[in-house]
Amino acid sequence: MLKTVLLVEDSPSIESLDNLKQSCRTLYRCRSDEEILPLISVSDAAVLLTPLEKMTDWQSTISGMKRLPILWLCQEDQYPGEMDWGYSLDGLLFPTMTPSEMLFALKWAIRSHHQRKRWFEEREQLLQRLEERKWIDQAKAVLCEIKGISEAEAYDFLRKQAMNERKRVGDIAASIVKVYQLIHG
Repeated sequence: MLKTVLLVEDSPSIESLDNLKQSCRTLYRCRSDEEILPLISVSDAAVLLTPLEKMTDWQSTISGMKRLPILWLCQEDQYPGEMDWGYSLDGLLFPTMTPSEMLFALKWAIRSHHQRKRWFEEREQLLQRLEERKWIDQAKAVLCEIKGISEAEAYDFLRKQAMNERKRVGDIAASIVKVYQLIHG
């Protein structure tokens, strides 16, 4: 069972939310940003009970406060046939689901959210390493030109300088390139 679910209601309430209530220990019901703000820090997931047109607004509002799994509790007649809506939800819930189906959908959404978060962090690390690699290659070219040394010797120089200054090789490389551009730019 999930601990806390935040239900954002921006449409006429569904007759019965008993199945959703049974899927978590605590269900907080909110209708505005002001009501969400104090509760979002203790929530495990957010469920949006909103019309499709307001989905992106609520999603960006909640994501701006805290990154957590977001699901849409929709009526079957509101469900769009096309799945690419231009934003990503972690899951869908329907009022006709049983408590165990809702719990499973909530847990699956949390799992998907964490997996996507890991992929995003891994992507950011790879982009950072790629950027660092660019600085290192540029610094090696600068050192080869100025000192008249080979690329291997330039890299060794960068490594030794990084160890001496207790900094990362990429930071040393960026400094060298920036100073070179300042002087020769």
